[in-house]
Amino acid sequence: MSNILTVSELTRSVKNLLEAEFPFVWVRGQVSNLARPASGHVYFSLTDGDAQLSIVWFKGSQMSAESVKSGEDRINPLTGEVEEEQGATALTGSGIEDGMEVLCAGRLNVYEPRGQYQLIAELVQDQGVGDLAIAFEALKKKLAEKGYFDEDRKLALPSDPKRVAVITSESGAAIRDFLRIANTRGTGSEIRIYPSLVQGDRAPEQIAAALDQADADDWAEVAVLIRGGGSLEDLWAFNTEPVADAIYRARVPVVSGVGHEPDVSIADFVADKRVATPSHAAQELWPRRETLAQKVDDLDMTMGRAYTNWLVGKGAGFEHLRKALIWLSPERKLERVEDNFLSLLARLDGAGQDHYFDCASEATRYVGRLDRAFGPESLDGLGSDVMSLAHRMEQGARRLGDSKAHDLELLSTALHGLDPEAPLERGYSLVRIERTGEFLRDPKGVTPGDALDIRVRDGRVAAIVADKKTTDQ
Repeated sequence: MSNILTVSELTRSVKNLLEAEFPFVWVRGQVSNLARPASGHVYFSLTDGDAQLSIVWFKGSQMSAESVKSGEDRINPLTGEVEEEQGATALTGSGIEDGMEVLCAGRLNVYEPRGQYQLIAELVQDQGVGDLAIAFEALKKKLAEKGYFDEDRKLALPSDPKRVAVITSESGAAIRDFLRIANTRGTGSEIRIYPSLVQGDRAPEQIAAALDQADADDWAEVAVLIRGGGSLEDLWAFNTEPVADAIYRARVPVVSGVGHEPDVSIADFVADKRVATPSHAAQELWPRRETLAQKVDDLDMTMGRAYTNWLVGKGAGFEHLRKALIWLSPERKLERVEDNFLSLLARLDGAGQDHYFDCASEATRYVGRLDRAFGPESLDGLGSDVMSLAHRMEQGARRLGDSKAHDLELLSTALHGLDPEAPLERGYSLVRIERTGEFLRDPKGVTPGDALDIRVRDGRVAAIVADKKTTDQ
């Protein structure tokens, strides 16, 4: 949900915006609805046929008819300066009438009780000066279209500059005010004055040439245009295109301090910084020395705190490094190794004791089991079993011996029957062929000339096969 404003808040916001956007304006129109209450203030409207603007002309801003007619020195309501009679172009509060074509100079204001915007007039002049105002607006529009007023091209002013070029009249009050203020501010600087006319037909050319020279010298950190207050005609040199061009092409930042608070010139729009008065220009360039002293004190305290914090930080870092060095020292390393060894030794001792108790407990369990398995009662039962088994073993062994003896006898008989030398006892012989080493079983197994080994009971007989045929017979 958007922010909801009260009527007062909205009116105040409009007032601040409007007054900031139009600090000083010239308005041309026809007087209507003129009113002169007993207070001496003058109220009227300006109209051009299509729109209407309320005007309030307070008594303090009005010039008296006597001062206009007498030709005496008078106070300019815009500048506060004493100026000479200049043809009575300014109107008095009593001299203005309905239907007159006038130029009003002043500032816009919002009358909050009625929510009405109005112009607070500082000066009311007849239409004769209107041509300058028209020319002012035409040049302002032309230069705006060319980008002379663009904020992104404007340069930042140096802080507490040491070299300042001032373009102004050497004999004017403006330079005296500027130097007086400059002498009381900042940390000291060098000021060069580039003299120039600041009023009249030759002034624009001289102002532009002086600014070009200051820029070409490449010495100053900032250039300042200053002039005291005056009428629109008096300040017209600063509303010319040559001066605007010189400010625009300057490589050094340019400050415009022309006239007084209500005065606005083309130079103000083109300059990198516009200030209200020449004195204000000095105030803008250099800070108050009391402010500088306070900044020095602040910096001193800040530096003290920073140094203290730095010492604390370094002390903490040193303590950290000291602890790290102690931790990394050989002595500390040996201590850690010893601590680790003692810890492992304690763990080993604990593990050994645990293992001993575990083994003792397990041995106790085995002893119990052995006791149950081989105790007196168990041994008595086992003895009876052993005796029974021994008896059975003895009987089995006897039967096995008898059986094996019988088998042995049978084998011995069979073996005796298979003894090859047994037939020798009965008169037989064994004939071995020497050539082959085999026993002779078939006459075909020999050939004439074969040697024979004949074995009989009591020895051996050697023989030679003479004739196989004869032998066969």
